Amino acid sequence: MPAKRKRTYARYTLESLALLGKMIRLGRKQRKMTERELAERLGVARSTLQRMEKGDPKVEVGLMFEAAAIVGVKLFDADEKGIAALTSRTDDWIALLPKHVYKTEKRVKDEF
Repeated sequence: MPAKRKRTYARYTLESLALLGKMIRLGRKQRKMTERELAERLGVARSTLQRMEKGDPKVEVGLMFEAAAIVGVKLFDADEKGIAALTSRTDDWIALLPKHVYKTEKRVKDEF
């Protein structure tokens, strides 16, 4: 059986996850919530919350977003109306693009 390769992440990705984790920790502490309280609200083990607050890329993105919402970290906009408007604008942009993207393999004929 071949060895499982370790997934690598871009530095930007890791730094962004670390920042989000710190923002979640800050929000939790500002709301005077213990790790245990937030973990219970999320339905996860305290160790998972600790990994989340450290920016572990293996933690589900949905959990990260839910934790951010619980502690008041605004990720995209200040309220649900703003998120709905951003979603609508993004849908409009996507509608302007082709449904499928195909890789073209055009070869330049440079033989004269």
